Amino acid sequence: MQVYREMDIGTAKASTEVRAEVPHHLIDVCDPEQDMAVAQFQALGHEVLADLDQRNVIPIICGGSGLHFRSLVDPLRFPPSDPGVRTDLDEMAPEETRERLLRMDPTAASTIDMDNPRRVVRALEIAVLTGKTPTERAQSPEAKAVRDYEPQRKFVAIGLDPGPTLAERVEERFNCMLDVGFLHEVEKLSGRLGRLAAQAVGYKQLIPVVAGEVGLAAGREAAIQATRSLAKRQRTFFHRDPRIVWLPWILDQGKRAEMAIEELNRRLEWTL
Repeated sequence: MQVYREMDIGTAKASTEVRAEVPHHLIDVCDPEQDMAVAQFQALGHEVLADLDQRNVIPIICGGSGLHFRSLVDPLRFPPSDPGVRTDLDEMAPEETRERLLRMDPTAASTIDMDNPRRVVRALEIAVLTGKTPTERAQSPEAKAVRDYEPQRKFVAIGLDPGPTLAERVEERFNCMLDVGFLHEVEKLSGRLGRLAAQAVGYKQLIPVVAGEVGLAAGREAAIQATRSLAKRQRTFFHRDPRIVWLPWILDQGKRAEMAIEELNRRLEWTL
């Protein structure tokens, strides 16, 4: 979500001072009214990485969702989309879309959650546009590499998991955001957020607050719970990746940084 301009507090962007000291990429690259799909993010990210490769600069990829991280290091391929085709499929009954997909691909249930209408419709859209069924796509070399965590870019990865302190830290972090003007930021952007930006955790829960539909206390609690749920999903996603080395949580930020740098240097020396 840091790709969107003016969404600063709620996405915890690095300060202008930090960004002046250390070059940052893919921050503030589009307006919040626009939708930055992961495929677009991937294309921009590959351009940045290619430029850094030419200059022999080793980048640090940090933050963001697991899907966006994997889009930069793994051979993820994002099939095309067509609004017209999607609209036609969305107008069909869920039972009809499931039957149509199974007629095209009798083994689709082995790769697609047939009880999830959104995923069924997306699988049908891809099949219509590319001629590739879910089973055929799942059998591609790229799909197998993604399942097996075989990267297309050499990298080392470390994770810092705060463990049992996470719930409290989420609440403390959100309260700090409110203290420095997050609600005002949402109010300023209200009515301007596109489909994807409006789904950002924190913004989504505070939009009804600035609209006068719910009180601040209710919006705050909803945002904190949504953040905790997101953190839980992220932990599950990243812990499945066998390439990530997890380091123990240390309360002192300086010592955490030293530990992370030491581990990165050790692994980089071994890898290179």
